[in-house]
Amino acid sequence: QEQLVESGGGSVQAGGSLRLSCAASGRAFRTYTMAWFRQAPGKEREFVSAVNYSGAFTRYADSVKGRFTISRDSAKNTVYLQMNSLKPEDTAVYYCAAGDYVEVAGGYDYWGQGTQVTVSS
Repeated sequence: QEQLVESGGGSVQAGGSLRLSCAASGRAFRTYTMAWFRQAPGKEREFVSAVNYSGAFTRYADSVKGRFTISRDSAKNTVYLQMNSLKPEDTAVYYCAAGDYVEVAGGYDYWGQGTQVTVSS
């Protein structure tokens, strides 16, 4: 059964760093683009970053470019999101997703349960 499980969220001060992990179970994920989305209270879920199935191509939302880095370890079936220089506006629940190489939530078939990231000023 395909499943995504996020970890690594927490509370940090502005300027700090966190690394999120998403462990995927199921062989199908090796062929999927993996992505991170986030949703702040009262806001719609928004695209953060994606990495294609081979890890050769990545894309980022403008708001996180230069601060966040996505990567995947195919041997471990895990995708990571390294978040540096965090800002209070990065506060949100972060979701891992698997699907197509697009920036809209509708393009993703599988979702994790989410992990909370809180950045204080």
